[in-house]
Amino acid sequence: MSDRVASTFEAQRDRLRAVAHRVLGSHADAEDVVQEAWLRLSRQDPASIENLDGWLTTVVGRISLDVLRSRRSRPEAPYEEIVVTVDSPEEDAELADSVGLALLVVLETLGPSERLAFVLHDLFAVPFDEIGRILGKSTAAAKMLASRARRKVRTPARPTGSSQREVVQAFLTAARDGDFEGLLKVLDPEVRLTVDTPDGVVVVLGATNVAAGARFGAAAGGRTVLVGGLPGVVAWREDGTPLSVVAFTVTDGRITTIAAVADPVKLATMALPEPPGTVGGAR
Repeated sequence: MSDRVASTFEAQRDRLRAVAHRVLGSHADAEDVVQEAWLRLSRQDPASIENLDGWLTTVVGRISLDVLRSRRSRPEAPYEEIVVTVDSPEEDAELADSVGLALLVVLETLGPSERLAFVLHDLFAVPFDEIGRILGKSTAAAKMLASRARRKVRTPARPTGSSQREVVQAFLTAARDGDFEGLLKVLDPEVRLTVDTPDGVVVVLGATNVAAGARFGAAAGGRTVLVGGLPGVVAWREDGTPLSVVAFTVTDGRITTIAAVADPVKLATMALPEPPGTVGGAR
């Protein structure tokens, strides 16, 4: 391999890693994808590559797509990278390179092709004709996949402040007390609730439906945390094992998304704070 090709790859490494990470939600998987792209490049005749940047994006996209399609055998992988920290006004985390829980749970509801099309186009401005080639579909089909994904996804807001904490606390209190009107006051009319359960992701849309089915009594007694930079709460069972992790997105004083993980397998991969009252780090 020529020095020019190697140097071009190194110059693109961070971008390729970022693409794979946003598609897959896992730093470890992203590193593996970029390494595989390097190996494929080393076996390729550089003279046969007309546009190296485009070739690398295509290869990383196709490898990432293969990883997404194989995840049914290990669906818990991305959750180990969700950062959960005890909440305090001093700990508004800077998590620019993290994939928040709310976005990750919603992305998990997308098919691999939808997810790839959305991430490549909306987050990295990859043209639809190039996305179509990666997916083996027409440009029009790639546009349709991204549009369908876009309707399902709302990217979580980044800021986390005291006003957002107050809105979340008001929701938890209303849920605990069975205050239907109180719930409607803090829920956006088009709020989206996603719950990752052992049987798959359950989605509930709309304030009335979310409020009618709100069962957050346990969470109301849990521990306030930041989940991927968003205000959230962790709840535990009596034996100290985690029951659920919930993250809230607050926009203009109302909750627009609620993302919850209640799958014990996925919860077991997350680094969570100890439950209140734990002595000596043992649960």
